Amino acid sequence: MTETSHLQITRTSYDTVAVDYERLLRDNLATNTFDRAMLGAFAERVLGGGGGPVGDLGCGPGRVTTYLDKLGLDAFGIDLSPEMIAVARKTHPGLRFEVGTMTGLDIPDGTLAGALAWYSTVHTPPHELSVLFTEFHRVLAPGGHLLLAFKAGDECVHLEHAYGHDLSLDVHRFPPDLVADLLGRAGFEEVARLVRAAEEREATPQAYVIVRKPV
Repeated sequence: MTETSHLQITRTSYDTVAVDYERLLRDNLATNTFDRAMLGAFAERVLGGGGGPVGDLGCGPGRVTTYLDKLGLDAFGIDLSPEMIAVARKTHPGLRFEVGTMTGLDIPDGTLAGALAWYSTVHTPPHELSVLFTEFHRVLAPGGHLLLAFKAGDECVHLEHAYGHDLSLDVHRFPPDLVADLLGRAGFEEVARLVRAAEEREATPQAYVIVRKPV
């Protein structure tokens, strides 16, 4: 698949901020009740189905990958940014991390027990979400679960500075109903959905959706 311009821009931006991104967010899960709750529910569903490999798709520096590992999942990470992967490998040397894109995953059909897209779709234009969801459906085994976390809303915010660096990056907020509808069109069954209010330093509500690939 030909790489789109937003993928190139996203890679460059996260290569630039990788070290500071890891430093600033490494303890974020410790203070976020709802993040931990949804990750825990996802882990229980995957383990309850017999377990198996779980891909953290758009893993960044691996902070959520290692949390999934601590929950008992066989987790590995994939990210567009080589610098993010370098930081992840250095920070979490016991786990596997690879460079790759969510639009064309180097994963055989039907091999994952679970997949996670933890805010990693936020730089994808809404009209391209269906491409990602079709790819997620392809790599999941029947009965496998997918958890998405994203910013709830219906607008695009352009960032020119983040994590201590100048950059140029679009951040998309998605209506939860739209995301759920596109996941359904990709072949998933909805399991759970949560939308929570914005907390300190957040500009918008946050949304989580767990879906399942039918057996």
